[in-house]
Amino acid sequence: MQNDASQNKSRREFVKQSSLIAGGLMAAPFLSHANYFAGSDDVIKVALIGCGGRGTGAAMQALKSKQNVKLVAMADAFQDNLDKCYESLTNEEDAKSADARKRIDVPAERRFTGFDGYLKAIPLADVVILATPPGFRPIHFEEAIKQNKHVFMEKPVATDPAGVQKVLATAAIAKQKKLNVVVGLQRHYQNSYRELYKRKDMIGDITSAQAWWNNDGVWVRPRKAGQTEMEYQMRNWYYFNWLCGDHITEQHIHNIDVINWFKGAYPVKAQGMGGRQVRKGKEHGEIFDHHYVEFTYADGSILNSQCRHIPGTMSKVDELLIGTKGKIFCGAANITDASGKVVYHFDTKGEPNPYQVEHDELFAAIAKGEYKFADAENGAHSTMTSILGRMATYSGQVVNWDKAINSGLDIMPKVFAWNAAPPILPGTDGFYPIATPGVTKY
Repeated sequence: MQNDASQNKSRREFVKQSSLIAGGLMAAPFLSHANYFAGSDDVIKVALIGCGGRGTGAAMQALKSKQNVKLVAMADAFQDNLDKCYESLTNEEDAKSADARKRIDVPAERRFTGFDGYLKAIPLADVVILATPPGFRPIHFEEAIKQNKHVFMEKPVATDPAGVQKVLATAAIAKQKKLNVVVGLQRHYQNSYRELYKRKDMIGDITSAQAWWNNDGVWVRPRKAGQTEMEYQMRNWYYFNWLCGDHITEQHIHNIDVINWFKGAYPVKAQGMGGRQVRKGKEHGEIFDHHYVEFTYADGSILNSQCRHIPGTMSKVDELLIGTKGKIFCGAANITDASGKVVYHFDTKGEPNPYQVEHDELFAAIAKGEYKFADAENGAHSTMTSILGRMATYSGQVVNWDKAINSGLDIMPKVFAWNAAPPILPGTDGFYPIATPGVTKY
């Protein structure tokens, strides 16, 4: 009881100080701008932006945290997405979900739709969950930090270099304001990876690495009668780069990020190959079904990266790091010496779900009034690594990091409206223009 009272007092002081700072009455570093309900200063209010499958999962994980969290606002471009998400959140049946349902307070007037729904939801919360298709991430992140909100945002954090630069600029502001930002690269919150990382010196200097995301692929959402081109692409968002970034960015970023993390660095250049061999229908938009990239780091070490979305092929999602003294097998949670003998193994049995851990740790820090998480900068750089790989496979050229990140390349629409034209349009045959190695330029 004494600890609870102390924590509540600490939280009240934290909120009081935050309010003074927000009012310009204290010349002190920002701690937070959480604006809790009057009379309930231990409630952490959450707004969900993006109500698809990942947004629904992230919201439930936030609600299952041990802190006094309440979902108070929701926003999505589509009404049916929002309705389905709300229904799912309020009807899950396991015990923890039943408790979480009590934390949902989102009446109809706090459920917002359309491209501007996020502008109405963000001001109502202390913490914002950003889980729309990733093309919107830089815009939504910028607004959340402008409104002084803590943020959980899914990966990747952009789909082009201009978006990466916007996220980096916003990340710097978040640091100044001491706003917690967690990015959904959940391997950073997975015990096996954390323990392997602590022991990475056991393999000496990392000289090369391999990363895989090979599987059958994901859903396709067919075109429906009456849809505008903008609505169709938004519904079938995985297959358009301005929304998704191609699967090298949307999924394979996880594995690429692990190598960057263990290396403590980001590549300086990339070259590779890719194309559309199997998944090449009209419904597959403009993205490739396979990529193979050779990333080179400043110290000369190489990451060989492969990702594939082709049904019936070998499935593998994993990472391998090779050093002067041994190897780290991330999926197996093993470290071997130069002879191949296992010298460390982490038992993953009973390991907590890292998707839950990232929310548990974020909300615990906020509840304690701590500034602890600044994931956005790494999230932006690992996103840029994946974009660098895409630029290399699309062009067939060696692509330099500095030139790419400073290129100003912006593939987002200039106007967000249902009758506006997206950045890429189908030809008269219904097929979309596809990058051609040796022809496509950056």
